[in-house]
Amino acid sequence: TSEELLFLKTNGQVYTYPDGKAGMATCEMCGMVGVRDAFYSKTKRFCSVSCSRSYSSNSKKASILARLQGKPPTKKAKVLQKQPLMTKLTSYTQHQTNQQSGIKKSVTVEVFDWGRYLGDGDVMGAPVSCFKHVPMGKSWGDISEGIRVEVPNTDSGLPMKVYWIAGIIKLAGFKALLRYEGFDSDSTRDFWLNLCVPDIHPVGWCAAGGKALVPPQSILHRFNNWKSFLIKRLTGSKTLPPDFTSKVQDSLQFPFKKQMRVEVVDKTHLCRTRVALVEQIIGGRLRLVYEECEDGTDDFWCHMYSPLIHSIGWSRSIGHRFKRSDVLKKLDGQVDAPGQLFAKVKEVDQSGAWFEDGMKLEAIDPLNLSAICVATVRKVLADGYLMIGIDGSEAADGSDWFCYHSTSPSIFPVGFCQINSIELTPPRGYTNLPFGWFDYLKESKCVAAPVGLFNKEVPNHGFRPGMKLEAVDLMEPRLVCVATVTRIVHRLLRIHFDGWEDEYDQWVDCESPDLYPVGWCQLTGYQLQPPAVNAGSREVQSAVSRQRKKSQQYKGQKKSKPLCSCISLSKNTNVREVFTATCKMPGSD
Repeated sequence: TSEELLFLKTNGQVYTYPDGKAGMATCEMCGMVGVRDAFYSKTKRFCSVSCSRSYSSNSKKASILARLQGKPPTKKAKVLQKQPLMTKLTSYTQHQTNQQSGIKKSVTVEVFDWGRYLGDGDVMGAPVSCFKHVPMGKSWGDISEGIRVEVPNTDSGLPMKVYWIAGIIKLAGFKALLRYEGFDSDSTRDFWLNLCVPDIHPVGWCAAGGKALVPPQSILHRFNNWKSFLIKRLTGSKTLPPDFTSKVQDSLQFPFKKQMRVEVVDKTHLCRTRVALVEQIIGGRLRLVYEECEDGTDDFWCHMYSPLIHSIGWSRSIGHRFKRSDVLKKLDGQVDAPGQLFAKVKEVDQSGAWFEDGMKLEAIDPLNLSAICVATVRKVLADGYLMIGIDGSEAADGSDWFCYHSTSPSIFPVGFCQINSIELTPPRGYTNLPFGWFDYLKESKCVAAPVGLFNKEVPNHGFRPGMKLEAVDLMEPRLVCVATVTRIVHRLLRIHFDGWEDEYDQWVDCESPDLYPVGWCQLTGYQLQPPAVNAGSREVQSAVSRQRKKSQQYKGQKKSKPLCSCISLSKNTNVREVFTATCKMPGSD
C-alpha cells in the first residue's frame, strides 16, 4: 500500500522505493529471499521448518536482520558509527603526497586508473583472500561474482544522488566490474568500483536508510513494472554482509602508533640493526626514521609484519649486531613498541642436527632480488636465526651479511634451482662453468646444509600466473607499483613490474607483506606507481632506473655489484542473502 512506501517527488513525478515488505519475505534465520506466501508458518518469518527451529539459538542473526530492515539495533547489536572511510583517508593521501614530493621526488605521473587497465575483465587480479595481511584479507569470505549491491546511479537524469542495484561481473582484488540490473548482456555501461569505498552497500540499504532507488534513464523504457522485475531478479540472490562497511573501517585500524621505537635493519649495513621511530602509518606500512636522524630524511619503509623490524632488545637476545644510538634517553611521547605487535616466527629445535657455520645453501640476494645465489651460513644465532653471505660478493668485514630465519622462504637447500629450472647465480669470479654443486662443494671443502632443515611448507595461496597486483619495489621500498605474477615455484612468486624490463623482477614469498591486491592503494590512501610505459617512454624509465640504483634499499660495500630493482585462504564470511528491494516507477502497477 502507499502507506508502506516512501516517496520522492521531483519534476512532477513520484518515485518510490521499498521497505522490503511488499510481496517478499526474508528468512530471519538463513537470510534467503523469497515470495512471502511460500514461507513457513503464519508469520512468514522462516523459509523452512529447520530455520524456524534454529532461530531461537541465534539471536545475533536476528539482530543483523533487524538492522537491515531499518529497525533500531538492540544493545548487543549496536554498531559503532564511524567517520566515512574516504573522509578519514583524504588527509592520509595528501600527507603521503606531500611527504614524497617534499623529501624524495619521483617521476610525476597522473593517478593510475586500474579500471581502464583491467579493461572488460579479461585481465585477472589476485583475489583479496590471497593477502591475509591486508584489510579484509581474513574476512573477504564469499564475496564473489554474481553478488548484488546498491551503488550510486550515475545515469538517473535527476539533480540529487540516487541509487540502483548492480551485479558483480568480475572481481580483481578490491575492484569489481559492475553492471546495473536491467542491462542484462549489454556490457557497454559496465564500470569498475572498489568494493570497500563508502558508497557501495548491501541490497536493502536504501530501504533501511530512506534513499532513492531509481533505474538508469537509458533503460527506463525496457520495463513497465520495475517492482516485479526486481522481485524476480533478486529472489535467491546474494549481497554483501550487512556489517561489511564497518568491517572495512575496523580493518583499517593498525596497532602501531607514531613515535613507537623499534629495531630495524640498517639500510647502509644490512648486517646490523638500529633503533628507529615510527613516523607514519599508511595501510599497515610504516615509515621509520632512524633515531639519530634530526631532520627526518634518513628513513625506511616497510610493512608492520616485515621480518626486517623487531621489538627493542631483539638484537641482543639473539646475538645480532646492533648499532648503538647516541641518543641517551627517550623523548617525551616515545615508547617501545610492544613485542606482541611484531610478526611471530615459528619456534625451532636447535638441539639436534642444525645449521653450522660454513654450510652451503641457495638464497635470494637482498641486493639483487631477481637472483637466487650460491650462499653460505656465516654465523648461527639464537632462536633459529642465521647470518647469510653471498659467495664471491661479500665485504671483508661481513657488513653485507644478512639475517634470515631458518624457516624463511628466501633460503633453499642445495639443488633447489636446478630441480625447479631456475637459473642459479654462481659466485662472482668463479670460472669452473657451467656451475655444478658437486664440484663446488669439493673445491671449497664445504658441506651442504641438510635438506630437512629448510621450510618445505607450501600453503594453498591461490596465486596464478598472469594475476595483477600491487607490489612494493623492495629496492626502493617506499614505492608500491603495478605488477604481475609471471611464475610460481611452490610458494615462491616471480613478480614483474609492468612496463619495466625483466631484470627488475623480484622473487617474493606468497605470504610476503609487501604484496597487495588491486585497489589496496586506493583503499588506504597510498600512492600507486603506474607502469613505466604510462609515465612516458624509455627516457622516463631510464631516469627512474638511475634513481632506483642510486637510492637502493641496501647500501653495503658491494659497490661494483650490478643492482637490480627486483626485489591461505581467508575465513568464510557468511554473505547473507538479504531481503529484496522493490520499486514502483511511473506507469507501474
